[in-house]
Amino acid sequence: MQIESDGRAACVQIDFTPLGAFRFHGGAVADLTAQMIDLGDVLGREGRRLAEMVADAPEWPQRFAIVEDFVHRRAVHEPSPAIAAALDALCRSGGTSRIGALATEVGWSRKHLARRFQQEIGVAPKTLAQMLRFHRACGLARSRTGTGWASIAIDAGYADQAHLARDFRIFSGETPTAWAARIQGTDSRLARAAAG
Repeated sequence: MQIESDGRAACVQIDFTPLGAFRFHGGAVADLTAQMIDLGDVLGREGRRLAEMVADAPEWPQRFAIVEDFVHRRAVHEPSPAIAAALDALCRSGGTSRIGALATEVGWSRKHLARRFQQEIGVAPKTLAQMLRFHRACGLARSRTGTGWASIAIDAGYADQAHLARDFRIFSGETPTAWAARIQGTDSRLARAAAG
């Protein structure tokens, strides 16, 4: 993600796993998906107090410690055992598990699993599977040099390169090649790999 500002800004970004987001936000996670919301609007007085404490801390290590403590204290919600099992299986497979098979494993219909997954995790299992495959493809593209997109697509769990290209357009708004060119200019890991 690239954020531009026309003034001085400092921020702390917390990237939750899907399960971590549920543990922190509980059932509200579905209402927060794909939005940028003020911390005070999400967490009320507690969120505004957190922002003040972070702003008042003199150094970054103290700010990180304040945020980490806050997250640990609030991460108390547990999803249903069936959703936790389905989520774990989906993540372990890198998004390649079949949703119908996951539903069968937890003893639910595919439709019921999708509805409960959406309620508890904030996205449908099929969408999360897509995101996991895309994330894996991005990681593979960053770590490999000279590997073609077809090979990356197969290793990330896509049926073929066309499916990978579709997901790149959905999640990044770019073709894989355009994404790689942009990332190479902004990701120092890729710049070093290309120079070597």
